[in-house]
Amino acid sequence: MSLAVVLGFMALAMLGLPIAFSMGVAALGALWATGVDFSMVPTRMMHAVNSFPLMSIPFFMLAGELMIKAGIVERLIALANTMVGRVRGGLAHVTMLAGAGLATVSGAAVSDASALSSTLVPSLTKVYDRGFATAIVAAAANLGPIIPPSGAMIVYAFMAGSSVSVGGMFMAGVVPGLVITIGFIALCSWIAGRRGWAVTGEPFRLAAVVAELKRSLIVLAMPVVVIGGIVGGAFTATEGSAIAVIYAALLGFFVTRTLRVADLPGIAVRAAITTAMVGALIAFASVITYLMTVDLLPQKLSVLLRGFTDSPLAYMALVAVLLFVVGMFLESNAAYIMLVPLLHPIAIQYGIDPLHFGFLFVLNLVIGMLTPPVGVVLFVVCGITGVRMRELVANLWPFIVLMYGVLVACMLFPPLVTALPRALGY
Repeated sequence: MSLAVVLGFMALAMLGLPIAFSMGVAALGALWATGVDFSMVPTRMMHAVNSFPLMSIPFFMLAGELMIKAGIVERLIALANTMVGRVRGGLAHVTMLAGAGLATVSGAAVSDASALSSTLVPSLTKVYDRGFATAIVAAAANLGPIIPPSGAMIVYAFMAGSSVSVGGMFMAGVVPGLVITIGFIALCSWIAGRRGWAVTGEPFRLAAVVAELKRSLIVLAMPVVVIGGIVGGAFTATEGSAIAVIYAALLGFFVTRTLRVADLPGIAVRAAITTAMVGALIAFASVITYLMTVDLLPQKLSVLLRGFTDSPLAYMALVAVLLFVVGMFLESNAAYIMLVPLLHPIAIQYGIDPLHFGFLFVLNLVIGMLTPPVGVVLFVVCGITGVRMRELVANLWPFIVLMYGVLVACMLFPPLVTALPRALGY
């Protein structure tokens, strides 16, 4: 039955049916073939999405949209420019720092890619060629799901169950996110020096840095308040996401004064569309998960893999290879929803730290957002800038290789991922 569901889903997806509906039709076909009563479908779907933790997804999406409209990108760019603008590859460094800063309030690569592409690409193309300029933006946007808060980590924690907390996943991404950001900056310097690009930007002045820091302080306080409150136990991730929405709205209306009441319907619709996509995936996938559970697929996979290898490292490597392939062809949210219930319990049986495995899983699929043919960040950047996919990928591959290098390092040295959350009690 599980094989029939998987083959049916893949066939429908390749024919162009949306992923969520491909799951639903494949599940209904399996129910019809096995004679299971269809009346269980609406109940199971409703139960899957009727979840308090899942409410954090639309709230964080809404907060991210509000912060972008509130002019946060411009303030982060100005701050980064005073700090690192006057070095070789300085504008690329500014983009990376702006991407990291935006990641602390949005949690989504797609919205970050949209904001950074429209804001920074015109300036970047004055210094660098268009292919490299768009590659910098795509790489910076991909920090969104790694640095907390992260929509991807919320979905993973929900699908993994009680063994993983949202706050723990958030903290697991802090050190690797910083390592990737620093690695991207170093890579930009190396490429800029190799290609002989000129130094741009204003000379470093401490007074300018302090002035921009004061101007951006209220923006930078948002992730401290929200993530700090979640980690400190003052409120849950869902309550923190609602606080982020209020904070972003107050900032946009009364501090930057760039947010208008007329902007709210469009912001709400964009957040609702993304939330509806995730909700539909979770609802339809819950039926498939039920069928695979009835078919004892997790137990069968566990026996098969345990017979193949007893090494936790070998299992993580196998999962990494699987997710590398999956990430090239399947949208990341669909991959979380379909694969986490299968692979996460097996990782626990291998004795792998749930937070360690969870972060590696997320990082694998985040990298997949930069790999063709279904790299969603690539489509967003190409759609906004008009750069051809081939040109973008030709300049982007060093950043992808670096991210895979960090993935391998995190796999071999678990404390890179687990030390901070364990120190905080997760």
